Amino acid sequence: MQLSFLRPLYDRPGPWCSVYLDASRDTQDARPALDLRWRALSEQLAAQGADEPTIAALDRVVRGHDPLPGDYGLAAFASHGRLVISEYLSAPPLRDLAAVSPLPHTMPLLAQRGEQVSWVRVLADRTGADAVAVSAGGIPRRAHVKGRESHQLRQVNPGGWSQSRYQRAAMEAWHHNAGDVAAATADLAERVGADVVVLAGDIRATGMVAAQLPERWRDVVVRTDAGSRTGGADPAAMDDLTVQTIAEVAEQRITEVLDRFGMQEDVGAGLDAVVDALQRNQVDTMLLVDDPSADGQLWIGPAPTDIATDPRRLAGAAATERRQVRADAALVRALVGTDAELTVLGPDEAPDLTDGVGAVLRYVDVGTPGRFVHG
Repeated sequence: MQLSFLRPLYDRPGPWCSVYLDASRDTQDARPALDLRWRALSEQLAAQGADEPTIAALDRVVRGHDPLPGDYGLAAFASHGRLVISEYLSAPPLRDLAAVSPLPHTMPLLAQRGEQVSWVRVLADRTGADAVAVSAGGIPRRAHVKGRESHQLRQVNPGGWSQSRYQRAAMEAWHHNAGDVAAATADLAERVGADVVVLAGDIRATGMVAAQLPERWRDVVVRTDAGSRTGGADPAAMDDLTVQTIAEVAEQRITEVLDRFGMQEDVGAGLDAVVDALQRNQVDTMLLVDDPSADGQLWIGPAPTDIATDPRRLAGAAATERRQVRADAALVRALVGTDAELTVLGPDEAPDLTDGVGAVLRYVDVGTPGRFVHG
């Protein structure tokens, strides 16, 4: 999981107000219930010392956000009277939460986000296509492609000398329209950095579209004859395949990270080793087992790499700059500050991971704990 979207949270000092709440509006009394939940959370923030302008900034996003259908949640982070990041959650949080702390409490958001996959889905026929693209954690982008060619689009059998001419014209029209769809698909895929492209609908049309995609995108195409652009068509099969494909890509990423971690053998395992690697800007990807009950602490200084299990190891930070904070908050800040990535694991995905944390390293040298490097 790339964490660059969190960078604005570390461009300004705390204290930070972090809020997670169930914002579902699937019942008639949903709005009054949301007001009651938010009132309780805002009182908790005030009791923890949050200032009124910051609570007011959060109030505006909670009460004024555009509601979504069904069950969902909100996560919001504010400091010094300014809302910095707010995000919809695809499901309500495990529990409503309001916290005031030196660093933003982002771990519940990252755990719920999971391994984000950017994707494009195209529902095509011989006249054009309807497409949707979603970047990792982003808002859907939609496109409608109407083919330029409106010549006879069905292969007909008129008989006589003109039959082959009609069939060639139909094939050329399909080919031109598929080219338009392929160009629009590639453009959407470039915009969102797609990890997978699902081509659905008319099997001949999707074949022509796939053939005209740039090689980069042909390598990530999944084709299906599920779905139709005709009115009243049931999208269930196409939706199921899209969800399954995205889940498979996410699972493959996690497997690859675990394999890379396993190849390191005796380095990067456990909290002490990960903290040491973060200090030295060695972490490529951190693995963290999701544990909502975790309450461990680490010490930090002003810089992202000022992170330690013991304040005496923060040699570059003055005593007045050293603070003890949630361990997960300190780890995430260090990851963001060193452009490292995060993979959140379920307890059953890495049961033997020391301290529930590990790291795939960018490099290993003689100073890396756990391995002796011989010249």
